[in-house]
Amino acid sequence: MTKTIALLITLDTKYQEADYLIERIEKRGHQALLMDIGVVDKPRAKASITREKIAVAGGSSLQDLLKNPTREEAGPVMVKGCINILLDKIAADEVHAVLGLGGTQGTSSCCDIMQALPYGLPKIMVSTIASGDTSGFVGIKDITMMFSVSDILKLNPFTRKVLANAAAAACGMAEVDTKFSMEKGDKPLIGMSNLGVLTNGAMHAIQLIEERGYEVIVFHAVGSGGRAMEQMMKEGIIGAVFDYAMGEIADDVWSVLRAGGPERLTVAGKLGIPQVLCPGGAEHLGILVPPNKVPDQYKDHDYVFHSPVVFVPRLTAGEIVRVAADICKRLKHTKGNAYFMIPRGGVGRYSKEGASLYDKESDDAFFSHLIEHLPDTIEVVDCEEYVEDPVFVKKGVDLLIGMIENE
Repeated sequence: MTKTIALLITLDTKYQEADYLIERIEKRGHQALLMDIGVVDKPRAKASITREKIAVAGGSSLQDLLKNPTREEAGPVMVKGCINILLDKIAADEVHAVLGLGGTQGTSSCCDIMQALPYGLPKIMVSTIASGDTSGFVGIKDITMMFSVSDILKLNPFTRKVLANAAAAACGMAEVDTKFSMEKGDKPLIGMSNLGVLTNGAMHAIQLIEERGYEVIVFHAVGSGGRAMEQMMKEGIIGAVFDYAMGEIADDVWSVLRAGGPERLTVAGKLGIPQVLCPGGAEHLGILVPPNKVPDQYKDHDYVFHSPVVFVPRLTAGEIVRVAADICKRLKHTKGNAYFMIPRGGVGRYSKEGASLYDKESDDAFFSHLIEHLPDTIEVVDCEEYVEDPVFVKKGVDLLIGMIENE
């Protein structure tokens, strides 16, 4: 079956590359939808969807954008226009993959467009800056970044190979018949957060959830994972949550490695979907450091190294209350349908009794603040067990499934 690959390209400078990609896509039996995302200089190839049409779809006109053209003004309009056009075509099953080309500016625009597109739709970005930190471009969507190595400016033997690979990748992804779709039914998909210090407990929870006839999608709670989980709640993909890991909150308070952002821990409560909460991994921070180097400000803390470059200090009683206060603040809009579990035996493998980061004084301060200040719409379940204890995990799963089935 013929598939359509949407191409996001500025046709003032990358017209040769556009023609070559179309040739490669058609050679594989598919078709290209060429979208011109340029604004100022004249296009030098014929677009399937012109910049004029894109500007109108973005709420302006190309004529208006050209009166005083700036990237700050034109960029958002063209991004919005592409998003609106592509969402309509994706919904109509008229676009099956998206492929973009660009340097710094082109990568920003193309990836902003891709971040607005549905999970599961193939998204490939061929970029001159894909060898660096691409987190700001990928965000929490399934974007494949492909390093162009050379600049994307005219064809040569090397860029032909890179672009041929990109076209083949887009076509191959579009041909895959596995669908990502959630049918409305009586068993919602359950989202679950996890950290390495909780993995044994998470695996037990997955087993128990599956035994009850539900499917679960697990997110690594290192910032992007928690944000993706919350986005899937907003999109209606996830209908219930076992929020087992909250290291993203601790790191957000200190603005370090796993920071989850201001929306983390707020979405399920606002939506009112069933959730069981547990402060797993919230007693320590994750900090990137030179190999095996202890930062000066943490030399008086208990600590371990999660890896040679990830330093993990234990929060003191005074520090951890800040985390508890932030958790309570984030949960203040919770409508109900929520339990908060307190694992007195320890919130992670590093801090259970006998482990390197065990600190009962800090734990007690943390739990006391949570119990006193969590909103009344959340029922606190005070447990003596350690967070990975099968008894504790079963309590959490039973509470969650009970809420789902009693709705």
